Amino acid sequence: MINITELAADKVKEISRAEGLDGQGLRLRVIGGGCAGFQYDLYFEDKPTDFDERFQSNGVELYVDPLSFQYLDQTEIDYVESPHGSGFKFGNPNVSSTCGCGSSFKV
Repeated sequence: MINITELAADKVKEISRAEGLDGQGLRLRVIGGGCAGFQYDLYFEDKPTDFDERFQSNGVELYVDPLSFQYLDQTEIDYVESPHGSGFKFGNPNVSSTCGCGSSFKV
């Protein structure tokens, strides 16, 4: 299961409306890269594939491919704002370490 907090869901809906993407789901995946090995990737998508895991959390449809799901199970997505910037934050219990800047992770 993957969850998105109410604050993060509100931000996703705000971005979706602003970009004219209402009705699309949020694709969440893990890609190779970064100094720790993996990075998160988020983007809007019309519909899931037949192989995707699908979740609905706080009114947002989430699509996750099977390969990414093994690294993302039990993850919570939040949205944070601070004087240093804002963005989505991933509470992923499968992560063993992150890089110094926090943009990539290792499992």
